[in-house]
Order: sequence, then structure tokens, then C-alpha cells
Amino acid sequence: MRLIQQGAEAKVFFDDGTILKERIKKEYRHEEIDDSIRKSSTRREVKLLGKAASLVPVPKVIDSCDKEMKIKMEFIEGEKLRDVVEKVNSKERKQMFFRVGKKIAKLHNAHIIHGDLTTSNLIVKDKIYFIDFGLGFVSTKVEDKAVDLHLIERALHSKHYKHAEECFEAVVKGYRKESKEFDKIWKRFEKVSSRGRYKERK
Repeated sequence: MRLIQQGAEAKVFFDDGTILKERIKKEYRHEEIDDSIRKSSTRREVKLLGKAASLVPVPKVIDSCDKEMKIKMEFIEGEKLRDVVEKVNSKERKQMFFRVGKKIAKLHNAHIIHGDLTTSNLIVKDKIYFIDFGLGFVSTKVEDKAVDLHLIERALHSKHYKHAEECFEAVVKGYRKESKEFDKIWKRFEKVSSRGRYKERK
């Protein structure tokens, strides 16, 4: 078993064609509270992956144990979208991000908020897979959906500034095509985005 990623919330291991995600113990929290939070987060992520699987490509959950705070999933053998952006031409980039926008809208139509929409959490294989729902949750709030869109806009400007405008424009076109409440979400997105720019100027 080989450690391939470690974030603030979890360690991710590769093990014989599968992924094992293990939530990290937080020493600063009371042990019982920490156990409860990690268990509920594990259960929530498994449920979200199950719900999202009927809407967009996601890794298949093979097994899970909320007592040990572990999720075993299939390994998607592809490239992170982060590493593909620079390799393809403008037309291909726009097509990819148009598809991403449609898929985000499908999740939002089902009230699934990914919570960490970056090009590192999208895998390009035969399809575009959404991974890492560790910060995800279910919400009907327009604000939460707008913030999800704002996250990918920020990620694009941060990691792919040369192509950020065309990529996000394609995301929005795809999102508009699939979204059941685009006008309300876009109106709120503009407010969320303006708040973000105000904080950056301060």
C-alpha cells in the first residue's frame, strides 16, 4: 500500500488497483468529538458518491467502514484535468470544460454540492470523473451552488490563468444548458464573486 496524497482531512493510498481513503485524526479536537466528526464525514462522503454515481462519472465505492473512517474505491487511471489543460488546443479545452459545466449542473440539480471543485479533483479518462467528495454535502440553497461555481472559477484563475477566461466561459455555457435554476444561481454567483474580489483588494 502506497501513500499517494495527503491533505488536511485525509490520507489516500494506492493498493493493488484500488484507492483507500483514510480520514486523519485531529489531535486538537477532543477524541470523542473527533471520532464522531470523522465517522459522520465518512458516511456522508459514501452517500454522496452513491447519489452522484447516477448523475456523473465517479469512482465506484468498493467498501467502507465508518468505525475506521476508511473508504475503499476503484482507482480511476487517467490524468488530472489540471495536467491536461496545457496539453490540448483551445477547441478541446472548451469542449472539456463545457462538459464539466454540464456535469456540475447535474449535481446541483440533485442538490449535491461538491465543495472542492478544482482541476485536481477532475480526472480525464474516457470520461471526465469527479473525485474527492470529502467536503461535499447536500443543499437546496442557491448560495451553496453559487459558491461551488465560484470555487472552480478561482481554481482556474489560480492554476491556469492563461486559459482561465475561456475555460470558465465554457463551464458557464455547459452549466446554463443543464441547470434547472440557472438565472437564480448566476445572479447569486455574481454577488459571491464580487465579495471575493472585495476581500482580495483589502
